[in-house]
Amino acid sequence: MRKSDFYFDLPPELIAQTPIEKRDHSRLMQVDKLTGETAHLHFYDLPKLIRPGDCLVLNDSRVLPARLFGKRESGGAVEVLLLKDKGNRVWECLTRPGRKTEPGTRLIFGDGELTAVVREVSEGGNRLIELEYEGIFLEILERLGKMPLPPYIKVELGDSERYQTVYSREIGSAAAPTAGLHFTKELIKELEDMGVTIAYITLHVGLGTFRPVKSENIEEHEMHAEYCVISRETAEKINSAKRAGGRIIACGTTSCRTLESHADENGFIKEFSGWTDIFIYPGYRFKCIDGLITNFHLPESTLIMLVSALAGRQSILSAYEEAIRGRYRFFSFGDAMIII
Repeated sequence: MRKSDFYFDLPPELIAQTPIEKRDHSRLMQVDKLTGETAHLHFYDLPKLIRPGDCLVLNDSRVLPARLFGKRESGGAVEVLLLKDKGNRVWECLTRPGRKTEPGTRLIFGDGELTAVVREVSEGGNRLIELEYEGIFLEILERLGKMPLPPYIKVELGDSERYQTVYSREIGSAAAPTAGLHFTKELIKELEDMGVTIAYITLHVGLGTFRPVKSENIEEHEMHAEYCVISRETAEKINSAKRAGGRIIACGTTSCRTLESHADENGFIKEFSGWTDIFIYPGYRFKCIDGLITNFHLPESTLIMLVSALAGRQSILSAYEEAIRGRYRFFSFGDAMIII
């Protein structure tokens, strides 16, 4: 298939710049994965769509405040975005301006509480930097770092917790698993009380999630790898629900990719920790999930290709056209879709 098969024209004013005041008051479009028929609700209506016995799978990864603003020891401002912990205080990162952060450059953050040395330039232009600090790194990062919001969000976020899900706990993502931003603790409890099983996986979202597809032939696109964990308890919950005839509903493309990466041919899951680089696009046969909660994604992205694999490309593009006509909010802080 071609990348251009997944293009749609989005008015820029529909790109949500701030989160809605009440998380679960976002709009929710229901899409029938077999017929493409749609219905319009709000996220707090989710208990009307999920049945007792279903299993809802949530990604509990927490966003690292990985955006650091500092200066070069030789003078001049610098911005560093931490991407991947390579061990021994070495991180792979993006730096701006890149041409001013060659190997040997010393960087200073805050009042010198955190410093770093650029060790090398990796393939693709990312930098490997070695951090120097005293104390607990995550505590230092909480004080000095900012949330790495996507580039299409131009408004400063007042409350950093609004870019975290209410159930986030495992620190390690460079971006939020945004489909989960609509949940409140009260809504999760309501689902549990009606007999829905809640299971948690962890997939640490990398910035590769936003990497554009450059090849016109999408099969030539090389998917980024992300670290994920499925606990034994989660595997047992999913498998029990499946055996009992319940549906497995993934919240977010991250949960979907984690489950589909590690399901057997019958859709059953085993305990796992490791990396996944699965690329799901139309023609893929889903093994584990029966439904998906997701946001509205960028044109020609791997994410819109994934949802098109579940509901059909034409149905998804028609639903997106309907969302645009209805002035839905798009992308990270936008409205939601459920495909069942």
